[in-house]
Amino acid sequence: MARNNTKRTASPLRYQAGALEGLSERQVTEHHGTLYAGYVNKTNEIRERLDKVDLGSANATYGEFRELKVEETFAVNGVRLHEGYFDVMGGKGGSPSGDIERLLKEDFGSWETWRKEVLAAGVSARGWVVTAFDWEDYRIHVYLCDLHNQGGIWNATPLIVLDVYEHAYFLDYGVKRKDYIEVWFKNIDWAWVNERVKRFAVVEHRNRHQIGPAGG
Repeated sequence: MARNNTKRTASPLRYQAGALEGLSERQVTEHHGTLYAGYVNKTNEIRERLDKVDLGSANATYGEFRELKVEETFAVNGVRLHEGYFDVMGGKGGSPSGDIERLLKEDFGSWETWRKEVLAAGVSARGWVVTAFDWEDYRIHVYLCDLHNQGGIWNATPLIVLDVYEHAYFLDYGVKRKDYIEVWFKNIDWAWVNERVKRFAVVEHRNRHQIGPAGG
């Protein structure tokens, strides 16, 4: 019996790609956007094949079911991480305000300290840097991921996603990854981040558990 798998389509950008500071439309849509769409298509393909795979032949050494399930995590995370990355951009630079500014100050000492940690993680990672709200300690952490399906933390909700794979910047910046990350900071849409904080009731959960400033 086929599972109820609704086919996904690639989500459009919330903004005009050409309006991003320091990132060309060719880089964002013609190159990076095409790659993202490929993950969407592969997710659909993998799930179609899972409907027909022989479950009785599954084993831990090698088997079609195992291969499909492993690559499903890579493809699905490829979709979700790229959507988080594209969605968080579109702002006009500047520093955060509102809830996210207070949260970053409480958990990192200042948003500038958070910024330094993200930059350090960005030049260290081979794939992703994810600023996430962790539901275990009700704090925001910066997590480093080398692959779509390696380095993710269970029970943590991404708030700000940075892609540092070469395909995210190579057309515009070549090997100058740090320059790309500095430009990415300028494009963060802090209003969108605050909406995400509100969507997951981050402040309410912290208050309920009486979470104060780190080290306090």
